[in-house]
Amino acid sequence: MPGDPRIRASDADRDRVASLLREHHAAGRLTAEEFHERMDRALEAKTLGELDELMTDLPAIDLYQLPDASLRRAPPRPGQSLLPADTGRHEGLAKFRPGNASIAIWLTITTSMVSVWAVGVVTGGGTWFPWWALIVLPWIWAIIRRQRPGE
Repeated sequence: MPGDPRIRASDADRDRVASLLREHHAAGRLTAEEFHERMDRALEAKTLGELDELMTDLPAIDLYQLPDASLRRAPPRPGQSLLPADTGRHEGLAKFRPGNASIAIWLTITTSMVSVWAVGVVTGGGTWFPWWALIVLPWIWAIIRRQRPGE
């Protein structure tokens, strides 16, 4: 924690140091006794300098790095789904494909916007200009572009 060591520590500062101490304890750098002692001191710390003292002999840890960040994952196959496999019981339902959900959301929002525009035109409170087209046309173009394989 850079800065003046005399500055008062916030709850977020104490929580961050407590999280780091937990990680160091889990990695085996601190014994249980050292961990409990440092945790007590961290929660009672008044200044950033007191928190810095607890971390001086420990290496820096990135709390935001996921443990499996170094593992490579296979790219998803076209049509791959997180839904359970179809067992044949739902013959009447459409098969899930990537993009069906985004098109359904687009269609729902487009219908709502056209309805609002049409009511405004009919009642005389709106404009004749189809403003909704400025939103929905680029949106559907982006959805279609994302669904094209190899581009």
